[in-house]
Amino acid sequence: MRTTRKALLGSAGLALAGVIGFGTYALTAPSAAGVAIDADDIGGVVLNPNGRPEAGVWVIAETHDLAVRYVKIVVTDDQGRYVVPDLPKANYQVWARGYGLVDSDKVAGQPGGIVNIAAKPAPSEAAAAHYYPAIYWYSMLKVPTADQFGGKADIPAKVTQTDWLDTMKSNGCVGCHQLGQLSTRTIPKKFLDEQAGSHADAWLRRVQSGQGGTQMIGLTGQMGASNVRVLADWTQRVAKGELPQSKPERPQGVERNIVVTLRDWMNEKQYLHDLIASDKRDPTVNANGPLVGSSEYSSNFIPMLDPVKNTTTIFKAPVRDEDAPIALGPGHAAGRHVLLPSAYWGDEEIWDTRINNHNSMIGRDGRVWLAATFRKPENPAFCKAGSDHPSAKLFPIERTLRNITVFNPKTQEYKFVDTCFGTHHLQFGFDANDTLWTSGGGQVVGWLNTKMFDETGDAAKSQGWTALILDTNGNGKRDAYVEPNQPVDPTKDKRIVAGWYAVMPNPADGSVWGSYRGNPGAIVRLAPGAHPPETALAEIYNVPAPGFGVRGADIDSKGVVWVSLSSGHLGEFDRSKCKAPLNGPKATGDHCPEGWTFHQYPGPGFAGIGPNSAESSYYSWVDQHNTFGLGNDVPMSTGNLNDGIIAYSGGKMVTLRVPYPLGIYAKGFDGRIDDANAGWKGRGLWMANGDRTPWLIEGGKGTKPLAVHFQLRPDPLAK
Repeated sequence: MRTTRKALLGSAGLALAGVIGFGTYALTAPSAAGVAIDADDIGGVVLNPNGRPEAGVWVIAETHDLAVRYVKIVVTDDQGRYVVPDLPKANYQVWARGYGLVDSDKVAGQPGGIVNIAAKPAPSEAAAAHYYPAIYWYSMLKVPTADQFGGKADIPAKVTQTDWLDTMKSNGCVGCHQLGQLSTRTIPKKFLDEQAGSHADAWLRRVQSGQGGTQMIGLTGQMGASNVRVLADWTQRVAKGELPQSKPERPQGVERNIVVTLRDWMNEKQYLHDLIASDKRDPTVNANGPLVGSSEYSSNFIPMLDPVKNTTTIFKAPVRDEDAPIALGPGHAAGRHVLLPSAYWGDEEIWDTRINNHNSMIGRDGRVWLAATFRKPENPAFCKAGSDHPSAKLFPIERTLRNITVFNPKTQEYKFVDTCFGTHHLQFGFDANDTLWTSGGGQVVGWLNTKMFDETGDAAKSQGWTALILDTNGNGKRDAYVEPNQPVDPTKDKRIVAGWYAVMPNPADGSVWGSYRGNPGAIVRLAPGAHPPETALAEIYNVPAPGFGVRGADIDSKGVVWVSLSSGHLGEFDRSKCKAPLNGPKATGDHCPEGWTFHQYPGPGFAGIGPNSAESSYYSWVDQHNTFGLGNDVPMSTGNLNDGIIAYSGGKMVTLRVPYPLGIYAKGFDGRIDDANAGWKGRGLWMANGDRTPWLIEGGKGTKPLAVHFQLRPDPLAK
């Protein structure tokens, strides 16, 4: 299906025209005198060379005078007017950027001043396309046609077209990097020179670079020669001057009311996976407090950003055991050593983590709970066969690569929670025990009773885990089961292997959901029961066509699940719509296609495969508490090729784009209410630029990861 983008609030704006074809200009030029500003604002008007207003273009104010790089971005109204609000005292460079334009000259400005900007129409289609989001370029990729699959070409016989797309999108290439921005639609000169100008050979060399080389070349091998061939064809056509077939429209409606603030943190070599700002259950927790970053495979650092003082600090997380290994290499999604030299860092091994902090959550008291490790993979005796631990007696676990730790930013106290099960993402439940549910356990789902752990310090007693058991005999309780490789026995239950990626406690009924990555992938419901290791029952719901490629997911307050799909959709699953029995011998995944609805993401799609969006969203999150301003229970996704976040509100897609620097890519985000009485100024979304290679965004080598703050004003001139 296609989603048509329409304005949600405000006027549709004036259509604009220029040499690149963006409509017709307004009839009269506004005056900057009509722009009201305070002492901490910069305002003005953006006019074209004919003195006419440029509506729906971005105005960027940037300073390096503070302890962090600081950028604030707004959008002009239908008369070309703008207000950049609430700026710290500093000297700023101010300029305009927009579709159909090239960047205007930068003008010096200070808070409290009027800065009028002379827009520069793009002199060519190519100059205009430079500023398009990555999706417009990546959609130029020529996907192999259906007749090239099934062993008929250079694609392995078992690889289907949706497998191929899933790998080239959310569950493969775009799972670590944005593809389509300038750095990836071109090839480093070093590699082209080494390979005598061959784009195919240069791509094969490129995907063996750095500590990610082993994983990238491994993924390439699974696809045969096809992905290198297709990528080479793409970059070669770009190099010859081919341009995207479609053009983006300027921000409309509420998209013009968005204020984007960026600050840099961490360092120029080591990436951040994501950040956390508050407690999802109560987004007023940690109001105005520090943002806390997760550096995953890159380092042992836990960076913190104070958005009030505009300062950063770093806590170097310890490990408990001196023999805790480097968390890189076999079993991990990053290499211990450089496979081949990087075009940017040569042979330098820039990733060196031992803690491997993939994801974190803030609890009610402001402490940060981390999916992180601190010891060797070998599990303690209480996890293994022969233990009297209730969970180990039913499903013993020998090894795990990532556990739980807890960090107090105020006191710098850092504690270790020795879990038997692996962890990846974390989410607090809505129960009195503040149960911390986890994904990443592979064959099991694990949890920690944090109240008990805080009271006793006993990690073994406070944790539990369960296998995923379907009630295939339909009696409503857990019984003896057949194994995953055995057929369904209508007299028994059945164990499945559907390792969770996302984890989602349901505020409506106490169940817990997880997403199962893959093609087509699935979502899984777990009803814990009275004694979860023995009573928990699972339900699995496979994604039907046209959807495929499950990645990150979240749940709303009514229990509806929203999931990012490689097919270019935001998937919606409502269990209440299911018509067939939810248990019994036929309830094995394909029994509720009617529960699914698909909402196509914005942006162009690949040619030749029917209606689609090339968007390759990494994760979805539901704004249960209106932290942004579009309302309660608004599902949102990382727009990994749209340079920001995509919200689904009122039946329409709203794009929260970061136009500068080009190439912003996120793996997660969070919402926080700093002051419920401050209107739009007290609310917002926080997001980290999570690309594993931060030097590939605009600015290049030396660019640090960025924390992005999105706020929604009532109108484009609100201050």
